[in-house]
Amino acid sequence: MKFAAFSGVFIEYSLQEAMRMTKKLGLDGIEIAGREPHLSADTSVERVQEIKELADELGLAIPVIAAYTGGFSTASDAEAEKQYADFLRILDHAVMLGAQMVRVAPGGPNAFMARDYHYAKAAWWIDRCAAAAKERGIDLVMEIHNISLVETVESSLRLLGMLKHDNVGMIHDAGNMYITDTDYGRESVLQLGKHLTHVHVKDELRIEKAGAPGTFVNLTHRGEECFIQSRLGEGAADHQPLFDALLETNYSGWITMECHAPFPAYERLEYDFRVVRQMLGLA
Repeated sequence: MKFAAFSGVFIEYSLQEAMRMTKKLGLDGIEIAGREPHLSADTSVERVQEIKELADELGLAIPVIAAYTGGFSTASDAEAEKQYADFLRILDHAVMLGAQMVRVAPGGPNAFMARDYHYAKAAWWIDRCAAAAKERGIDLVMEIHNISLVETVESSLRLLGMLKHDNVGMIHDAGNMYITDTDYGRESVLQLGKHLTHVHVKDELRIEKAGAPGTFVNLTHRGEECFIQSRLGEGAADHQPLFDALLETNYSGWITMECHAPFPAYERLEYDFRVVRQMLGLA
């Protein structure tokens, strides 16, 4: 397995600073958040080249561009075309940066609220993105994420089963799946099988009231619930069964640290990376 930092954790810093901190942490690579101030569809070719040069200098891989484009299922045709155009520009950046994967979002609503037409529309546009990515030798990844069509393994497999292209996989995110209140342990890994192509790691905790730093409100099948972003092991998303299953299935892909707990960015990633290595038996 290889380990990366999510640059979105360092969003208050420049991408160059984020990359240097990632190197200092001893990680293998950086997953770049596809939004400013780090990278977007509007980023110039010259700036992308500078990012690539620094990554090479630091010896950091860039496995994924975590684009925020998509939302096709509920977008108008004009909005979807705009999202697709932005995606193509991000895809060109990914080629320049040597990224293996680009994230795209199918859209919402929550899977338990979605209708057939939401999946049909998302599938059409995701297939179009997949075709463009395949021409460039890049895979698409969709993140299992609360308030989306793919918030469970079952709903993810439903959408994947509607696609014509095979270069689309899933990002397993136990923190998101804890929020959704769906299985994120061994069975989720086995069910995803070959479709599990990337892993995000972060912890969350249900709380009674939001408002403090690191808290937020989210819609789940229970209604509106409150959560606090936590360091690994301090929330309620037990990652040990996930890590055990990754070892059992000989997962050899990337694991990205994505902790947003209310601690300094470097400190929280350093903490989570240490815990991840312990849970994988690498410490």
